[in-house]
Amino acid sequence: MKIAMIKIQQNRRDFEYDIFSLVKAFYPDKEAATFVEEDNNKSPDEIEAVITVNYENNSVRIEADDSNGKHLMQSADINLDSRVEAKNIIKHLLYDILSLFTGRVLAWGTLTGIRPTKIPVSLIERGKTDVEVRQYMKETYQATQEKIDLSIDIAKRELKILKDIDYKNGYSIYIGIPFCPTTCLYCSFTSYPIAKWEKRVDEYLDALCKEIDYAASAFKNRTLNTIYIGGGTPTTLSAKQLDRLLTKLETSFDYLGLCELTVEAGRPDSVSQDKFQVLKAHRVTRISINPQTMNQKTLDIIGRRHTVEQIHTAFHMAREAGFDNINMDLIVGLPDEDMQAVKYTMEEIVKLNPDSVTVHSLAIKRAARLNMFKELYNEYAIINNNEIIEMTKEYAKKIDATPYYLYRQQNMAGNLENVGYAKEGKEGIYNILIMEEKQTIVAMGAGASTKIVFPDGFRIERIENVKDVDNYIERIDEMIQRKSSFIESNLL
Repeated sequence: MKIAMIKIQQNRRDFEYDIFSLVKAFYPDKEAATFVEEDNNKSPDEIEAVITVNYENNSVRIEADDSNGKHLMQSADINLDSRVEAKNIIKHLLYDILSLFTGRVLAWGTLTGIRPTKIPVSLIERGKTDVEVRQYMKETYQATQEKIDLSIDIAKRELKILKDIDYKNGYSIYIGIPFCPTTCLYCSFTSYPIAKWEKRVDEYLDALCKEIDYAASAFKNRTLNTIYIGGGTPTTLSAKQLDRLLTKLETSFDYLGLCELTVEAGRPDSVSQDKFQVLKAHRVTRISINPQTMNQKTLDIIGRRHTVEQIHTAFHMAREAGFDNINMDLIVGLPDEDMQAVKYTMEEIVKLNPDSVTVHSLAIKRAARLNMFKELYNEYAIINNNEIIEMTKEYAKKIDATPYYLYRQQNMAGNLENVGYAKEGKEGIYNILIMEEKQTIVAMGAGASTKIVFPDGFRIERIENVKDVDNYIERIDEMIQRKSSFIESNLL
């Protein structure tokens, strides 16, 4: 079956990614592709709309045409020698014409990046007032007042939470456990069914421990601030394996400056009393139990082979084990979930009264089964809008949780955002650090991406580990050498 596409036609490749991202924001459920003049022979057969961007001397002209003969055109003067200014002018122009063309207004305006709060954080750090920040974000990005206020409020809270973190001399750790009970319908992360891989988990931990040894040596003169063990589902490890991993971390790193140790206990079918006891014994301060929804029908559709009752059991078990900082992840925009379905989930979450709630807007990634086999799921509606997001915010208030971090993703239902809500003092510090890119994050495990933040705070470099578990185990020395070569050349 042929799908009508949104064709983006450019006469040169300048700002190709920015233009594509903004077009996709207006057409989130459509396929889109960019073609420059030499690519014309590759043009798709069926086209719903054509967005044409032509650069001519010191000007840009943008046109929009659809299959019904609708046509709009606007132009503006630009100076391509000033890349930032030129990019903002082009995005302004493109936003205006697409808004007229589609009848849509994007709450985040021309902002398509995943870290919108970095802008107000930077401006506030430079001494700008709230009025100046609002004016800048409105004029530069055309965001709505509601989203501007949200980003400013979160930026202020982030700065307050991070005020005692030494970015230059500190660092954080991410440990990736890529195993899961099953792979969810919407998931594109590197994960492996534990039933098929359980015989190789110890080999994986052997390799991971080697990488931990290297990191402990390389960063011995820095202060470790946070540890985040994610995945995958880390609690697919047995209690004995969890004990081995956490003992290795404790004996390898100095915990004197550690202010947070988070373990994702995401799937309620992966936890047990003895596992929670192991986590508690090793000074884990924060866990995340992630129902995604409290509707059994949806859990079945998305491939989570557990019941709503198991979510309740896991949560109460964690409380009984002594955990006083429990996060719960939820997803808005899951198949066939409307306002009433999300409302039911939020009511059930309020009854449990977790310490924080992270509300995600469904992002359908290319590698997710929901995208790869979408013809199998056409019967399910994907519903997400600002009204639903606002409703979740009101329910978060009922447990005294307010926004503390925010990020966005491409291909997100409703072009909205993910927001973390937390009670005072229960925020996820690692979450803020990874989003604001303030501090070096040393990531270990298959598919993990180390992020080195240089002392000036502006240069950021990534060091990637291979995603495949077999490759990671077999090539662990190479993964360590990648880190070592970069760190010795740039930081030591």
